[in-house]
Amino acid sequence: MNWSWLVTLVCPLMMIFMMFGMRGGHGHGMHSRRQPKVEDLQQELNELKAQNEKMRADLNSIIS
Repeated sequence: MNWSWLVTLVCPLMMIFMMFGMRGGHGHGMHSRRQPKVEDLQQELNELKAQNEKMRADLNSIIS
């Protein structure tokens, strides 16, 4: 039995199923994620600056 026609049909059919699957799940995570508040971002930035200064001081003490 010649199955080459089946292989020829499987590729386009799989592509169609994959396209519908990607379209159904596209964009759902972007709308449900909350936007961070400016105060939260400012606090995180200040914490990172403090960590940066501490690491800089540690590095200077090692080098000196």
